[in-house]
Amino acid sequence: MRWDFFCFSGHTEDMVTLEMLSSFLLGGCGYALLEVLWRGRTHWTMFLAGGLCFAWLYALATRTALPLFAQCAIGAAIITAVEFLTGCVVNLALKWRVWDYSNRRFNLLGQVCLSYSALWFLLSWPALLLAKALQSCMFALLR
Repeated sequence: MRWDFFCFSGHTEDMVTLEMLSSFLLGGCGYALLEVLWRGRTHWTMFLAGGLCFAWLYALATRTALPLFAQCAIGAAIITAVEFLTGCVVNLALKWRVWDYSNRRFNLLGQVCLSYSALWFLLSWPALLLAKALQSCMFALLR
């Protein structure tokens, strides 16, 4: 059966779009679920932030040949940057008060803190492995 008949034209650009959209949706759902398990609640903006983070992690894992440790460090930086920018918009500019890390040590404007950046480093490892598995198992079948 030809998948491109149902989904897309089979061109490389279409495949990249499908991969990035799928990784965005998976990341958005995964991040929202992770936050519900960790904090007991989430916010719709966290779906967007999580989707953006996992799409970038997917690209990092599948389009670079960096060692896993370096990918985890870059992943933590990406997630921390997205969290900081999202926090500056939703918490500081719009005053929605989605989260506040100002009571944590080594925080930056109450939007990010060093302890969560370290956690993002650790959580990047399974996320990057998941991204590689998605590409080699799911998307390889569609090629």
